[in-house]
Amino acid sequence: MNSSKKSASKINLILGLTLLFVLGCVNIDEDIVLEDLSAREIFINAEKAWGNGDNEKAAELFLEIERIYPYSELAKQALLNNAIVLQLEKDYEGSRLSANRFITFYPADKNTPYAYYLLALSYYDQIDEIGRDQANTYEALKLFRIIIERYPESKFSSASSLKKDLAFDHLAAKEMEVGRYYLKNSHYIAAINRFETVVKEYPTTSHTPEALHRLVEAYLSLGLEGEATVAAAILGHNFKSSLWYQESYNLLGNEDINPNLTGFRGWLGDIYRQVIRGEWI
Repeated sequence: MNSSKKSASKINLILGLTLLFVLGCVNIDEDIVLEDLSAREIFINAEKAWGNGDNEKAAELFLEIERIYPYSELAKQALLNNAIVLQLEKDYEGSRLSANRFITFYPADKNTPYAYYLLALSYYDQIDEIGRDQANTYEALKLFRIIIERYPESKFSSASSLKKDLAFDHLAAKEMEVGRYYLKNSHYIAAINRFETVVKEYPTTSHTPEALHRLVEAYLSLGLEGEATVAAAILGHNFKSSLWYQESYNLLGNEDINPNLTGFRGWLGDIYRQVIRGEWI
């Protein structure tokens, strides 16, 4: 008798576990009302759609979890997953909305740095050609700085630092493009302003050597040999092996570039003094 009861109990347990497994694997079709499913069932189907490459359906189901079960633990993960999927789909506005909501609802969560990173990427991945408006670049930079400063130990901090440098390089390239145009058309003051921005604001980018050389060209065109010499001296001190330094050296008549800063004022002189003290880049 006891043996029969034990066997029956085992059978009931197996049937119960099987039922739970089947319920957890419910496939969603048009005839199923989502409200009749648990958060876990919807989540499993969303992940299945994601794994099958149906990102649009996955994003929709992740959002439905937040709508139907807003206070569940899965709603939090679903919201983050929605931001990830939409980022992959290049739906940057949608990804941005979900990432922003995650940050607002869960500011102290362990995945908040990831949400900030997704938010930054929604701008960074929209950085267009050099000739376009750079608003996305500035927004991405602002968010990368937040990640680096608030979450220095996060794995997203180093990635943000790298992308921040690339964004700076992009902004410097924009300034160089405009500066070259002005220089080519003999608008020397306007050109100097652009090259000055590169040297002062983006000194660690790959465009700094050329910016310094273009300053030499522009200053010489205005007859300002003192300023040209200082720009060339900065170039020679930091980028002596650069071809841009050789060109500046040739422009100045192959003479030793050793500027006299007595009474010399201005931003170039300030940078040169920092260079001599080893305080510039």
